[in-house]
Amino acid sequence: MIPECEGTFQTLKVTVEYLGHIRKTLGVEQGEQTKLEDGALVRDLLIVLAEKHGEPFRKNIYEAKDADLKPHYILSVNGLLLNQLNGIETKLKNGDHIVFMPVVTGG
Repeated sequence: MIPECEGTFQTLKVTVEYLGHIRKTLGVEQGEQTKLEDGALVRDLLIVLAEKHGEPFRKNIYEAKDADLKPHYILSVNGLLLNQLNGIETKLKNGDHIVFMPVVTGG
């Protein structure tokens, strides 16, 4: 944990990666470090990323008024998919590794 604002609250840092066309959509070349308040949920991370990346993120991946990620996108926390955890209510910990990836379909 990293003290912030003279100990007023603690923050945690997570690494976020984007795979496939998500990287191009957001204009992100590599992963990014994101700081959140201690006790943050995946939902909180999604809101922070939507604010940071703006309309491309909200249009394609997550809009705060929605209950989950947009169709065709998967998110994992430390290698576990959200449906294996507690969905967007999953609590994050310092050092977590988050990966956004498109759902791959074939025919």
